[in-house]
Amino acid sequence: MRKYLLCLMALACLLPSCRRNRGGEDNGAPEPEPLPPIGFYYNHYDADSTKVREGETFSVLAGRLGLGNADALTLVNRSRDVFDVRRMRAGNPVEAYYSADTSGRRLEYMVYHNDRIRSTVFRCADSLYAWVYDKPVESQRKVADVTIRSSLWNDMVAAGISPLLIVELADIYAWTVNFFGLRDGDRFRVIYDQGVVDGEVVRIDSIEFAVYDSGPYRATAIRFDQGDGGNKYWNEKGESMRKAFLKAPLQYNRISSRFTYHRKHPITGKVRPHTAVDYAAPSGTPVHSIGDGTVTLCGWDPSGGGNRIKIRHMNGYETCYMHLSGFAKGVRTGVRVSQGQTIGYVGSTGHSTGPHLDFRVWKDGTPVDPLKMISPPSEPLRNENLDSLHRKYESYMSAIPE
Repeated sequence: MRKYLLCLMALACLLPSCRRNRGGEDNGAPEPEPLPPIGFYYNHYDADSTKVREGETFSVLAGRLGLGNADALTLVNRSRDVFDVRRMRAGNPVEAYYSADTSGRRLEYMVYHNDRIRSTVFRCADSLYAWVYDKPVESQRKVADVTIRSSLWNDMVAAGISPLLIVELADIYAWTVNFFGLRDGDRFRVIYDQGVVDGEVVRIDSIEFAVYDSGPYRATAIRFDQGDGGNKYWNEKGESMRKAFLKAPLQYNRISSRFTYHRKHPITGKVRPHTAVDYAAPSGTPVHSIGDGTVTLCGWDPSGGGNRIKIRHMNGYETCYMHLSGFAKGVRTGVRVSQGQTIGYVGSTGHSTGPHLDFRVWKDGTPVDPLKMISPPSEPLRNENLDSLHRKYESYMSAIPE
């Protein structure tokens, strides 16, 4: 990419400037340096800035900026392989560049910013066509050390760390850390690579190493690619960070009721076992299967569970999701579901006092507390790679704060 940009800049310097006179002689003014090579000297034109309006099509936008309907249609057809104009999003910025002649201002170029990295440039005069320009992304190796005092989001931002890192950590630790139950004093130390454009972090390229501490509990994640297209994160023992079951089946606000054999029922008032965890969450919140399995029940529970789904998993495990407002498309008795797949939505059906998910787990028919369940691990790292993994672990541990 760097060589491509340098070639563009070198070529641009050989082009005649539109600010030279007709005879080709220099008018005495120094030639301006080319700005970032988006394909034309945009400092040679008058520029207007705008945004795509709600419900605005490409043709309407182009017409508003001064391009005729026939030319707009031609431009749409010629740019199909570059950018589908139907994917323009309301609110995204657009620049229009105009030249002035005896007939007035003429629209020469239109630049639509797809995101913070990519822009689509439309040539709006003479030959009508389009191309894509990607800003160069600088890769930076970073070390983060965050101790939770209010929330992981607030504490990361306060430490000058992009909250994009949280999303990547949540993916890696989805099987070992409950990100909705983090406590004051929990700590993350991370070595990672990020992409930066114009001083802004636009992406997290990879997390190379992470350590999560919560009291005496520690969970370490080391990036190690065996080249088999499978798991890439392991603990220091070579055990996969990917487990058979997720830590939680949804994003929830709080736990409204825990696993117990002695709970007073909020509706009947009777004391009886509650071998489940109730997750309070807004109606419609997606509910996910915590593991691969087969749906054994999908329908109404006449005993008070409302809309419910039961799933049979490997090694004698079974899970149940109750009080759902509805089921996800395609989910029914007998179908196979995968870990993390949306199977239904939080509701308050059946005997319920408000929107929540009643979540239950059994092992060989015996109720298990979901919050204390130890998930079976996936296949470990191959033996021939353990020494390399251990060397990485020792190197990374010496590079993070104590």
